Amino acid sequence: MSDLFWNNPIFHDRLWEATGETLLMMVFTTLAVAALGLPLGILLHSVSPKGLTPQPAVYRVLSLIVDFGRSIPFIILMIALIPFTRFVVGSALGWQATVVPLAVGAIPFFARMVQNALREVDGGKIEAVQMMGASRRHITYHVLVREALPGIVGALTVTTVTLISYTAMAGTIGGGGLGALAIDYGYRRWQGDTMVACIVLLVALVAIVQWVGDTVVKRIDHR
Repeated sequence: MSDLFWNNPIFHDRLWEATGETLLMMVFTTLAVAALGLPLGILLHSVSPKGLTPQPAVYRVLSLIVDFGRSIPFIILMIALIPFTRFVVGSALGWQATVVPLAVGAIPFFARMVQNALREVDGGKIEAVQMMGASRRHITYHVLVREALPGIVGALTVTTVTLISYTAMAGTIGGGGLGALAIDYGYRRWQGDTMVACIVLLVALVAIVQWVGDTVVKRIDHR
C-alpha cells in the first residue's frame, strides 16, 4: 500500500474533490435527463400504436432515434461529442464537459424506460377517465404519469446508478471525478489503495442512490 494515500493530506483533499466532482456530474446530469427524458418518454407513449394519439410514422422515427442513442457505447459517444461539448461548455475536459455526453447518452435510455412504465398503467382507468370527457392532456398527466410515477422514479434511480458508472468511465479522457483519480493514481501510478478508496466511494454512492430511490418509490406507491 502506498504511503501517499494514507499520509499525504494533499491527496486526501484530492480524493474529496474528486468525490465532489462525481456528485456534481451525477446531480446535473440526472436533472437534465429528468427534464428532457420524461417528456420524450411521454411523447413516445402518446404516439405509439396504443397511445392516446397514435402516429405510426412519427413513432417509428422517434423510436429509431432513441434506439440509436441507446446503442452507442458511452466511451465512443464521449469522443464523438467532443466538438459539440466544446461548443456547449467551452472545453472537453473536466466534470462540466462530462455532463454533456452523459446527458446525451442517458436521455434516450430513460425515455424508453418511461415509455415502458406508462405502458403498465391499467387501460381500464384510462377508458374510465375518457368516458368522463377528460382531455388528453389531463389523462396524460393526471392518470398516466400519476399511476406510473413509482415506475418512473424507479427508472430514474436505475438511470442515476448507471450514470455513476459512466462518470468513472469518463475519467479515461479527462472527465474528472473519482474515475480520473482512479486512473491517474490507482492505475498509472500503481497505487492500489487509491483504487480501493475510489471503488469504495463509488459503491457507497450507488448504495445511497438506490436506497433513496427505493424509499421514494415505497412512499408514493399506493397500489
